[in-house]
Amino acid sequence: MSKPPLRVLDGGHGEPGDSARPLPHDISAEQQVLGAMMLSARAVAEAREVLDGTEFYRPAHQVIWQAICVLADRGDPCEPTAVAAELGPRQLGKVGGGPYLHTLISETVSSTQVAYYAHRLADLAYARAVAITGIRLTQLGHQAADGDTADLRGAVADTVQDITGTQARGWPAPTPLEAARDLPSFPLPMLPDWIAEYAARLAEQTQTPNDLAGCLALAVLAVAASGKVWVQARGWREPTNLFTVIALGPGNRKSEVFAAMTGPIRAAETALRDQAQPLITDIALQRRVAEADMEKAEKAAINAIDSIVRDQHLADARIAAERLENLQVPAAPRLFSDDATPEVLTSLLAQQGGRMAVLSPEGEIFSIAAGRYSGAPNFAVLKHGHAGEGMRIDRVGRPSEIIESAHVTLGVCTQPDVLAGLADTPQFRGQGLLGRILYSVPASLLGYRDNAPDLVPVQVAQTYAASLTNLIIRLHALTEPVVLAFTDSAMTAVQDLLRDTEPRYRPGNDLAHMPDWGGKFPGAVVRIAGLLHLAEHHHGTWNRPITAATFSLARQIGDYFLAHAQAAYDLIGADPDLADARAIRDWLIRTGNHRFTARDAVQALRPRFRKVADLDPGLRVLEAHGWLRRLPSSPRGHGAGRAPAVVYEAHPEIDSEVIS
Repeated sequence: MSKPPLRVLDGGHGEPGDSARPLPHDISAEQQVLGAMMLSARAVAEAREVLDGTEFYRPAHQVIWQAICVLADRGDPCEPTAVAAELGPRQLGKVGGGPYLHTLISETVSSTQVAYYAHRLADLAYARAVAITGIRLTQLGHQAADGDTADLRGAVADTVQDITGTQARGWPAPTPLEAARDLPSFPLPMLPDWIAEYAARLAEQTQTPNDLAGCLALAVLAVAASGKVWVQARGWREPTNLFTVIALGPGNRKSEVFAAMTGPIRAAETALRDQAQPLITDIALQRRVAEADMEKAEKAAINAIDSIVRDQHLADARIAAERLENLQVPAAPRLFSDDATPEVLTSLLAQQGGRMAVLSPEGEIFSIAAGRYSGAPNFAVLKHGHAGEGMRIDRVGRPSEIIESAHVTLGVCTQPDVLAGLADTPQFRGQGLLGRILYSVPASLLGYRDNAPDLVPVQVAQTYAASLTNLIIRLHALTEPVVLAFTDSAMTAVQDLLRDTEPRYRPGNDLAHMPDWGGKFPGAVVRIAGLLHLAEHHHGTWNRPITAATFSLARQIGDYFLAHAQAAYDLIGADPDLADARAIRDWLIRTGNHRFTARDAVQALRPRFRKVADLDPGLRVLEAHGWLRRLPSSPRGHGAGRAPAVVYEAHPEIDSEVIS
């Protein structure tokens, strides 16, 4: 049985035209799209991403398209018999009858090529619009020549609007390349009430971003907990110290916020020193007695004539020496330093049982670690101190320092340009330090501050001070570290975080360029969960497991830090792929190109890109952010041995991106 012919059923578009040159169209492509849609539900979805039905030149094809879409929206099959039933006898006759629907399927090369033909129809529809616009403009020109010049420019602008406006159908909403846009504010409600309310009230009183007080809230909790508390996840364990860095410019009252948030730490340190002073004094006194006994026994042994007497005095001297060795005067308790060189920080850790924090509103710890004074970077204490690892330091002419488990907490502010300058020291990233930091890059409130803000209520300040001081002193008294566990549901939530995060490291995804930070992200959330749990149970009931609700709060804080880390990496310029993406994007904006091949870009952007392969990382970033897409290649092929060049299409709104 022969196939019925494909009858031409044009109905016209009602537009003037040149009879010798019909408006651009491709009936075969229209038939390929409709046939593919009746063969495959996936083809229906792919075609509808690009087309809305108005792109069909033949009116009968528009009718068939609409019937297929109605069936698809109902979840019904879209094969020819179903389409025929949906059309009904009258409409079916107008489109060519049931045989025509079957012929559309039989003429379809492959449903997998529907995207190519859909894009072709969209291009031809635009070409028709351009041609029709040209005819209308010609008519406007003739009307003006006849004397009708009223608002000619306005009429021309209205006429060309349809072909100059953006057409974003089939495009997902793009993601800005500049991650610093619309960054979230620190989610203070995720903190326990006693610390959340104080941080919020302090931010209001000082007219500073919530981020400053919020990040310091976590830092002061880490000062209390680090070295004393660990959190047990499935197969690994996290300490509870954090590295928090807030990038905020001058004039933002950072010192005032730091003084208020760290006040209880200073008070606790004073209380601990007062508590320890009698013991320090007593041991120092015992040492002086032991030294005197040893010296007296030594002299007696030297002056002794009788060997038996000499041996007795030597035995007394040895006993005194052993007693002296065992009487080590403990260092006065210290919880933090404003700034310290790596060498001083290491010594402080050794003196303080492996626990030390650096808290400063203008922290220079990074420039010092980068070698400002020594001339060579030294990040060892920060690397070991973040992970809770042991350290053994041997120096010429000085006693060795052995730290069983080093715990360093950072809560510092820095200028945005200092943060950006971290890229000048490659070791910051090469040795993994960048990936250990929880960044905050808040917007300054300068110029928008209230000159009569509400003050922190006295009761709120007193509750904060008492709660934090109590937590610090209670945890400091622990002689053995506490290990916090998760409930079963919380552990499931931890595993969910790991599962959700893993695909984001893949090429083209949002953490692909920062695996150093992303790899430590789940661990950071686990640490934050431990701190929230301790703050919630600061009266000493922290031995109970961490709940799923607490972990959910920690994950929301983690999402905040993730967004700010992406902005910080952007500021630092730590992502070469993103820099390449910007270069390609800026070229597209400058030139107005919306379709191009990789070879076009290489030729235009030399010497930055010397070969097509150099473009791939930047192109992947643009695709992942929704600013580029690859157009389907033609099913007709390009000859033996010749691979077709991939054609990229830029998002219609790419011009809205700001050139960096």
